[in-house]
Amino acid sequence: MKHKIHVNQHIIKANTKKGERNAPLTCKNYKKNHKCHEVEIEGPCRVIYSPDKPLDCGAHVWIETDSDVRCLDNQGEKV
Repeated sequence: MKHKIHVNQHIIKANTKKGERNAPLTCKNYKKNHKCHEVEIEGPCRVIYSPDKPLDCGAHVWIETDSDVRCLDNQGEKV
C-alpha cells in the first residue's frame, strides 16, 4: 500500500504561535489520514519535491513509500 507522508507547515506555525504541540505530520494512504509526531518507515522510500504538481493538500515536498509505516504520537505510542 502506498503511503505519502508530509509535514503540515500550518500546524507548526500555529503550535509556535499558541504554544501547542499538535501533530504536524500526516501519513496518508488510500484508506485514511493519520496525524502524528513521528513516523517510522520500515523500508525503502523516496523524498519528492514537486512545486508544479503539489498534493491536493498543497504539500510541495513529501515522502512516498510502499513499505510498512508506523505513525507514533508524542509519547512514542502507535496512532
